[in-house]
Amino acid sequence: MVVLSKIYTKTGDAGETALGNGVRVAKHSLRVSAYGTVDETNATVGLARQHASGEMDAALKRISNDLFDLGADLCTPDRHLDDTRDYPALRMIEPQVLRLEAEIDAMNTKLTPLRSFILPGGSALAAQLHLCRTVCRRAERLVVETATMEDVNPEAVRYLNRLSDWFFVAGRIANNDGKDDVLWVPGLTR
Repeated sequence: MVVLSKIYTKTGDAGETALGNGVRVAKHSLRVSAYGTVDETNATVGLARQHASGEMDAALKRISNDLFDLGADLCTPDRHLDDTRDYPALRMIEPQVLRLEAEIDAMNTKLTPLRSFILPGGSALAAQLHLCRTVCRRAERLVVETATMEDVNPEAVRYLNRLSDWFFVAGRIANNDGKDDVLWVPGLTR
């Protein structure tokens, strides 16, 4: 259980922060940028939820919780000699990825195949879900880059890859099951 009795600690005033294992690193480190962008993705999910209801809102709520799990996973490197935790690190697991795949497959059954790229927009919810998708892709790129230099749980990468696809398909669902998608017309304004 997390207890936050004081929000500011002043321990980051010199430009460092503590990872989940207690090790202090620069706030501009790649790992911190990666889990910070996961947090940013989660903030966009919160915005999308303002336009969602029912099943879509419930799915976004689950995803928001998953993104906190993912941030916890990323802020705690797999191996480090200075690990001060007295509890196991929270890790993303395959069933979280498989749940996204099942949800994507279920949403896809309502959609006709695309014959053009689509533009972000249509309904307010669809536009928000496209923002979620693009921020999620940025988070994925940062996590993949981090994985080239440090230990990263492979399920974290898989989860972000599926999640951006989930946001894309959900955006189409939010556009009247794709009927109100805004199609790209190459060279339209030439």
